[in-house]
Amino acid sequence: MRHFPVFVNLDGRRVVVSGVGETAVAKLRLILKTSARVSVFGVEAEPIVRKWADEGRITLTERPVEAGDAICARLFYAANNDADEDARAAAIGHQAGALVNIVDNLADSQFITPAIVDRDPVTVAIGTEGAAPVLARKIKADLEERLPASLGVLARIGQAFRGRAEMLADSKKRRAFWTKFYFGAGDQALKAGGKEAVRDTLETLLTDGIETRHGPGSVTFVGAGPGDPELLTLKARNSLHEADVVLHDRLVPLPIIELARREAIIVETGKKGFGPAWNQDDINALMIEHAGSGAHVVRLKSGDPAVFGRLEEELDALDEAGIDFEIVPGITSASAAVASIGRSLTRRGRNASLRIITGHDAEGFADHDWKALARPGEAAAIYMGLKASAYVRGRLLMHGADAETAVTIVENASRTDQRIVSATLGNLPDALADAGIIGPAVLLYGIAPRGAAAAVADLRNTFHQAEAV
Repeated sequence: MRHFPVFVNLDGRRVVVSGVGETAVAKLRLILKTSARVSVFGVEAEPIVRKWADEGRITLTERPVEAGDAICARLFYAANNDADEDARAAAIGHQAGALVNIVDNLADSQFITPAIVDRDPVTVAIGTEGAAPVLARKIKADLEERLPASLGVLARIGQAFRGRAEMLADSKKRRAFWTKFYFGAGDQALKAGGKEAVRDTLETLLTDGIETRHGPGSVTFVGAGPGDPELLTLKARNSLHEADVVLHDRLVPLPIIELARREAIIVETGKKGFGPAWNQDDINALMIEHAGSGAHVVRLKSGDPAVFGRLEEELDALDEAGIDFEIVPGITSASAAVASIGRSLTRRGRNASLRIITGHDAEGFADHDWKALARPGEAAAIYMGLKASAYVRGRLLMHGADAETAVTIVENASRTDQRIVSATLGNLPDALADAGIIGPAVLLYGIAPRGAAAAVADLRNTFHQAEAV
């Protein structure tokens, strides 16, 4: 992030604009939404600029900006649509100590003006650091459609009520109060009876909040999916947004963790195969401690919490402590991995069943019904199989599996650094070593990539190898 997003207080402060043409008009339309004192300099002003001056909304001086014109300015815009004049004007702004923006010159600007969705006092600013203005406009259009015009009215009424809402001394009660108001009760009241009905609704919600006793805490087990934030379910996103505490696995990527509320307590309860890890009893104790104090805890697990997530051990601990829980399923890595190679986990005529197995468990390398899996046409998704690959190969070959059986390795399924490696059972350990697979990977036994997916995978793997050289 090159530009840090902030909201600058312009109430009664000077903003100076050098330029009176179309380029300046575009910026002035935004600046005039504020309560700043706006001074504009330039010759041959557009009619709309003269109109604003006649209405007293700006002060127009019909000459180029000169030294001293930007004294006490908070912001300065060079908007002349002329590189030389903009550079001259910007120097005047810098000399006066103002923050300077040169329109359409990102490199020499000290700040940028984002696309804005205005629901005053709610303002959404959208910036792409100059990389994709068209994208910013598309996001703005989408948000304009999604955010009702009534949002600003509710926010202004709510702002005036904040003092009374402080009677709810507990932050959890206050958050519940405002959630009910902004996401249901407030809008319904406004549509039914206008502003007065909204104020009555606020008083009713406040009384209910004061009289409501603290409810017990709870734990929601949320499947974070394979890593792509877009693969999160809507319920998973909502759970993260409402969480007071988030306890997440090591494999959950930062973009998903950042969907939690800024005020939430975030704790990584990392587990790593054959390496340092949190003790399961300590994780259980932490969940119980936070939920026991009334917090809504989200236990965020990679993939689906019910697939090799030690879910039932944690459920047993919560049951013993008398703490309520909910389970929000996620997309398991096997589904994401097989989707990446253009296949399905089952196919009529190929495999009528699917095994989801782990390469190792708490006791070491895991044992399975290798004889059944070695039969022709069987398929399996093997989790945590990197270190166990030689063991898996040996067991399957020992029970008659064909050494030419396809095995597809998908590393970091669904993520931007995903890699796909095609192998056979016979050369599986060597293929893993040659490709340098180290990240979380799913081994798809008995399933080969579709032709087009295999070609894309070969190109991607070649690119990754070239980067490593």
